[in-house]
Amino acid sequence: MLKRIWSLREWGHVFRRIIPLMLSSRVPLGEKLLFALPALIYWIAPDLLPFMPIDDIAFTLLLMNGFTNRAERKYGG
Repeated sequence: MLKRIWSLREWGHVFRRIIPLMLSSRVPLGEKLLFALPALIYWIAPDLLPFMPIDDIAFTLLLMNGFTNRAERKYGG
């Protein structure tokens, strides 16, 4: 799994699929909120590294990867 996280091919897939999955009627709202709410809360909450959004970006990317993999596995790609 760790090898896939570092793969440019994997991230290209994630970026191509995240918007269609978020807009898909096949993916329930609850699944979408499992991705969107933690990302939003993390961006709004006080940072571990103030004025350096690196940790926010990394956390959001990991959530995107997890959501894409989970939604495609459960609801089809």
